[in-house]
Amino acid sequence: MNEQVCIALIQLAWAGTQPAMMTQYQKMITEAAAQGAEIICLPEFSLAPYFPGTQDKAGFAWAEQIPDGASARFFSQMASDHRVFVIGSLYEWAANGGLYDTATIHAPTGELVAATRKVHIPSGDGYHETDFFAGSDQFPIAALEPIRVATPTCYDQWFPELARIYSLGGAELIVYPTAIGSEPNEPTLDTQAAWETVMRGHAIANGVFVAAVNRVGVENGVAFYGSSFVCSPSGQILAKAGRNTPELILATLNASQLTQWRHFFPLLHQRRPEVYGQILQRWEGDKRPLWVEDTPTWRTKPHDQ
Repeated sequence: MNEQVCIALIQLAWAGTQPAMMTQYQKMITEAAAQGAEIICLPEFSLAPYFPGTQDKAGFAWAEQIPDGASARFFSQMASDHRVFVIGSLYEWAANGGLYDTATIHAPTGELVAATRKVHIPSGDGYHETDFFAGSDQFPIAALEPIRVATPTCYDQWFPELARIYSLGGAELIVYPTAIGSEPNEPTLDTQAAWETVMRGHAIANGVFVAAVNRVGVENGVAFYGSSFVCSPSGQILAKAGRNTPELILATLNASQLTQWRHFFPLLHQRRPEVYGQILQRWEGDKRPLWVEDTPTWRTKPHDQ
């Protein structure tokens, strides 16, 4: 990566129409570029409501193609107008007929340089994503001029395997376009702290910068909790937005932060993949560890007698 990279995150609420969202983004992208941002990141479904909040089939109307759909054209225009990289998100209707939740990267020329489809797809009250799109099995990394970037989406942030794959592939920055908030049927459950913690853990364990850019506002009973942030490879918060307000935040990523952390904690080099075979097995339900009194080991339940 370059010695320094300036990254911006734009946190917004759904404004009711796509043109209204474009107007808001135009203003904030202009401001971010004026402040020196080289990479500008937008939330999941940047120019759409969070339509999977319900199972209403009207949500399919938000699907669009790349590169000819309204979102991709807007991202391209913003990138070329301001000579920046723009990371956006859209509901992709692929040429093969498939439907995906896709993050795109457009270069300062306006060219599409990467498109990454979400891998892990949630399903539950307020988050009916499996009704609308499928998961991918690809893990592209974009070698941008200032830094190598991976762009998994939202729910992917809970899975350490994904961050590890990207770091092993050479990513230096992982950006998660996100739409996450409350649990409609569990009003006392607040996952914001856990959400932030798991991604800071990914940064620490993999020696990468991490950014998560969320939305705010309330849609279909889900109160999106914002809190977009950027952290260093040591997990240090470099910039963070509030829970409820539209905001633009910027952070400077220093190459020295990455090289120093990887020098003192060379975790990727010290891995022992030859002993990790069990991690490839599917989870088969509750196998709680039991202490076996006659041996200083843990076994799983049920275990051989």
